[in-house]
Amino acid sequence: MSQTIQNPQTHQSTVSSTDGTPINYQTTGAGPGLIVLGGALRTSQDYLPLAFSLARSFTVHVVDRRGRGASGPQGPEYTLDKEVEDLLAVQARTGARLAFGHSYGGLVILETARSFPVFERIAVYEPGLPAGPLPTEWMAPYRERLAAGDPYGAFVHFIRGSGGAPAFLARLPHWYLRMALRIAFRGPSWQRMRPLLQANLAEHEQVAAQQGRLAAFAAVTAPVLLLCGGRTPHASRADFDAVRDTLPHATLECLPGLNHFGTEGRTAPVVAERALRFLL
Repeated sequence: MSQTIQNPQTHQSTVSSTDGTPINYQTTGAGPGLIVLGGALRTSQDYLPLAFSLARSFTVHVVDRRGRGASGPQGPEYTLDKEVEDLLAVQARTGARLAFGHSYGGLVILETARSFPVFERIAVYEPGLPAGPLPTEWMAPYRERLAAGDPYGAFVHFIRGSGGAPAFLARLPHWYLRMALRIAFRGPSWQRMRPLLQANLAEHEQVAAQQGRLAAFAAVTAPVLLLCGGRTPHASRADFDAVRDTLPHATLECLPGLNHFGTEGRTAPVVAERALRFLL
């Protein structure tokens, strides 16, 4: 007789950030406190597979950053500093001294640790900390398509212009790629992603604003495990080399076969296993 393996239970909590914005987070597991902060176009739901693997050793708090899930909106005065305030509010409420961040969430954690030594150890997977120039030409047409009520058209500009997509996608005609996305992106995952398209633009504007600030992150004193995927483009991996060389106590590891989204779905346990060995 087959046996069904059930995931751990989670419970939700909310804390008020400095400006009064409610920040929601899901908690699961038992052990030392660990905050998980996700990337753009993602909610806490996308990181539950990672959280469940980490929950074998930690009390894991998976945050819905502002602008998504049950948390409040980004607000008209959104900046990276707002995200730092949100993270500090969750840390103060939970007492967690460990942190794991993916992509933009990794940038938020490192920016927090730069000025506030609240974390004893930090693991980040492909953090959104630019070591060189970033493409921004896609932002204006992306904004226009969103204003016109064309989320698929906006998403095409993002994946073609932001630099993270395979090269062959950038060569496809806009109309063709838009049609393909309408077929490929639908259902629950698209329903979670679509409301985040506006927040995605604001967050990438904040990433672009970090250009030229890499040296400031030498102020991060906590040990950092910097992870990247073996299928990530070499140009991005060179940026992670620069981040490792800037952080005073950082180790960089490349996980074979994974891409930028290795923290999600079926590959999440692979990332969790490596993070566990570092964070414990």
